[in-house]
Amino acid sequence: MVVLPRPAPLQSEPLTLMTDRCVQCGLCLPHCPTYRLDGSEAESPRGRIAYIQAVTTGLIEPSPVGDEHLDHCLGCRRCEAVCPAGVEYGELLTLARVAQRRRRPLPLPDRVHLALLARPGWLEALLRLQAGLVPDRWRRLPSLPPRQPMPATTGTETAAIFVGCVADGYESATRAALARLLAGVGVVAVVPEGQTCCGTAARHAGLREDAEALAARNRQAFSGQTRLLTLASGCHEQVQSSLAGIGQIEDALSFLASRAERLAFRTADRRVALHVPCSQRLIRSDLALRQLLARIPGLDLVELDDTGCCGAAGLHMLSEPERAAALRAPLLQSLARSGASELLSANIGCRLHLGGASPIPVRHPLDFLAEHLA
Repeated sequence: MVVLPRPAPLQSEPLTLMTDRCVQCGLCLPHCPTYRLDGSEAESPRGRIAYIQAVTTGLIEPSPVGDEHLDHCLGCRRCEAVCPAGVEYGELLTLARVAQRRRRPLPLPDRVHLALLARPGWLEALLRLQAGLVPDRWRRLPSLPPRQPMPATTGTETAAIFVGCVADGYESATRAALARLLAGVGVVAVVPEGQTCCGTAARHAGLREDAEALAARNRQAFSGQTRLLTLASGCHEQVQSSLAGIGQIEDALSFLASRAERLAFRTADRRVALHVPCSQRLIRSDLALRQLLARIPGLDLVELDDTGCCGAAGLHMLSEPERAAALRAPLLQSLARSGASELLSANIGCRLHLGGASPIPVRHPLDFLAEHLA
């Protein structure tokens, strides 16, 4: 009998210890969007943890099939909220993908997308160029809106606004809306130059060094700032980690809710739907948003059914468009039943993904709030 040598472990002991915390109870399964989509144990958190542990300890060799199931994970971390053993699945997934990158490079399209995210100016130029060259039905992302300048405001305090990557071109109107809302609470919005992508997409892809390089650029751009506000819920945790110690870092909605008594709003006699992104649930700014919207007289707010992740998940909507569309479908059905005239969502990726198939406008809540300032 020939005894084959045992494969060498691909990751250090901390990853092994993290996988050991999973007790394989299965309570995460009904909360996992990919498990609900496929009904496969390999597409569940505990299935992925079992694969990571087996590869890490050298029990099995990594396989293309196993890595594909790992790639399908959205990183929504809904499993963390229900895990009785306290498995830090988000960090576990990141470390597993770092190890994955050591044995298998990221596919070329993903590398191109990440390179563009790290260069927001190039990305915006390319998106504006496609508007005149690529038919709408072939575009993976919608056309960019015209840029809007930041309004001149006054106040006794300042807050630096984190822009991000793809949001640089898509959210100029939203940043202007935030500036008007901040002026209402006595704060002047400033947008530091030299900032770039937060690095969330690179970190989720297992490119830790790339994420750290982006973090270094942002630390330099925001050096000397005392307060920093994020607009996209998907950026917040990475910004908070990367820029720790520079100043107070808050989600813009949470900051405004803490001073909401200084804001007055006009009546909005219509029905509006609310989508709460997975990332917003993680940073817990959804309560602040509901409090702000509750201050608008006459607003009929309908929250979409929580059918799971919308499928955007960073680069997932580009790398796995069919799976992303399948994950999005239940939300679009909920939206159709709502009778709403528009949809609000606090994360840029979710808005682009939902807006690509929604018959009604999809906007940031800040746009809606600023529109109804009294």
